[in-house]
Amino acid sequence: MGVLYIGYGLMQIPSNIYLNRLKRPSLYLSCCVFLWGILSIGTGAAQSFHTALVSRILLGFSEAVYYPGALLMVSRWYKRDELGSRMAYFICGVSLANAFGFLIASGVLATMDGKLGYQAWRWLFFCEGGLTCVIAAAALYVVPDFPTTPAFWLTGEEQALAQKRMEEDLNGISRDSSSVVEESGLVEALTDWKVWWLAIALSVLTIALSFTFFFPTLAAAMGYSPTITLLLCAPPWVVGLLTSLFVMGHSDRTRDRFWHIVGPVSIGIIGFAMALASMNTLTRYLSLFFMTQSMVSYTLVLTWLSNSIPESSSKRAVGIALAHSLASIVNVGASYAWPAAWGPSYTNSFLICILAALVSIYMLWVYRLHLINLNKKEEMNEHVLDLPTGFRYVT
Repeated sequence: MGVLYIGYGLMQIPSNIYLNRLKRPSLYLSCCVFLWGILSIGTGAAQSFHTALVSRILLGFSEAVYYPGALLMVSRWYKRDELGSRMAYFICGVSLANAFGFLIASGVLATMDGKLGYQAWRWLFFCEGGLTCVIAAAALYVVPDFPTTPAFWLTGEEQALAQKRMEEDLNGISRDSSSVVEESGLVEALTDWKVWWLAIALSVLTIALSFTFFFPTLAAAMGYSPTITLLLCAPPWVVGLLTSLFVMGHSDRTRDRFWHIVGPVSIGIIGFAMALASMNTLTRYLSLFFMTQSMVSYTLVLTWLSNSIPESSSKRAVGIALAHSLASIVNVGASYAWPAAWGPSYTNSFLICILAALVSIYMLWVYRLHLINLNKKEEMNEHVLDLPTGFRYVT
């Protein structure tokens, strides 16, 4: 499992740098997702350990393109106070995959074993990989490029409006326009402590969210059959999806990120505490509903990072990829917080999640105070120099 994150962690920064310079990023994303599907099918067809290992490593490289690349593309089309709700629609796919992926898995594992001579787990890779390829082929005609790229579905006036909207969102800050700035995006991101601070906070938060990889295991502690257990995994993710849409939309309307991150994470902490307190079946199942509420916080932190780098798309591309790749690498270590020896109660695991959640909240609180101070300084300068209201950081 962990070998997937080798390519996943290494590829994100160079991929986002490359994607940011393309005129047709939709083609690049679609081809990488298609390759993702092919490699998934190949994993199911693997006949030896080494073949499966290589397939998983390559799968990590192809998967690395998608999430940070999609966030970068969305940030090029929507203003800072629109980005959260748009990312909410994007993460709907993640929540739906978590919900219905378990349902599909339960159906495939229960009915496909031995069909055409293949084991059920192989059919699971075949079905998911094949569906991925179909969606990637359709994406070639659906996924848009950047506002600066001519598109058949936009008139010249509409394209100009899309570009003007993004310029207005900067309130006087000039976007990068030279190759020199594009080349320095990597250096700018790697030397900006704010990028590293949010990247580390996101990585710590990832430890708290590591329960997602062991969700069926936590549900299995209730004592039901494997098929029923997978079916029970779906409702918590559906509820989490609905609340994510509300939280991210409200975050945009209020131009607030911090409290909309703290709220869901705090609900997740309550879920961890409930699981700590009792092995009662009903209590344990309710705790899963609370835990899934915290998942929206991950995307909100990345959205906040994107909001905090308005002037340079190249720096933003690296910043998003850096934070997501660092969190992905931490995921490898976070999996060791759930050893089978600690089950079925997983008391120590839940304590680790609570501690990680509290540390990440503290780091984000420090970051919020820094942005508030920057906004106050800018407001004071405008007042002294009698300047119009300019750029303000979203806090």
